[in-house]
Amino acid sequence: MTSTELAREALPQRIKHRIKGALGAWGVFFEGFLRHPVMVGSIIPSSRFTIAKMLARVKWNECKLFVEYGPGIGTFCRPVLERLPRDGHLIVIDTNPLYIDYLRRVITDSRFTAVLGSAADVEEIVRAHGHDHADYVLSGLPFSTLPAGVGPAIAEGTYRVLRPGGAFLVYQFTSKARDFMAKHFKRIDNDFEPLNVLPCFLYWGWKDEPGE
Repeated sequence: MTSTELAREALPQRIKHRIKGALGAWGVFFEGFLRHPVMVGSIIPSSRFTIAKMLARVKWNECKLFVEYGPGIGTFCRPVLERLPRDGHLIVIDTNPLYIDYLRRVITDSRFTAVLGSAADVEEIVRAHGHDHADYVLSGLPFSTLPAGVGPAIAEGTYRVLRPGGAFLVYQFTSKARDFMAKHFKRIDNDFEPLNVLPCFLYWGWKDEPGE
């Protein structure tokens, strides 16, 4: 292959890197969506309205471990860290190495840990990082398009890893996630956020205290 032919092959790659660099975090998010659309579910990060409403019901003074599934480029990470106590910890889990590598580079908070893995393994991941349970778990994973069996496994594992009084926070474009949650969480609060692309359903599945 001649040098001219090599240059022609490299051109699209150079253009791709320039576009990605110009878009910054949005470029990383969009590339992650193109690589794994079934696992990402959206090409646009959540709005500030969704973030505020989703996190409003968390009792931050009681939160020592917050877990997030599918953090993407960290749309929720910084708002969570801003609210988290100094002795709290945030663990995010994603199967996309592009997002995990990006988050490890840009978030230097000592309370933050990014894990390359599956949300279905949340119990093992939480224990591996020295915790017995999680206080809250947040998920924007597209339950309606996950591979067969993955959604139910995530819902079951999440229920087990939560402490009594904790909650599973879910935001979705469809109501499918509630079906998975209802098999384990007796009490589910519902809301809707129209100021998001796309408008989304919000759910809080509470793991009730014993005797409730």
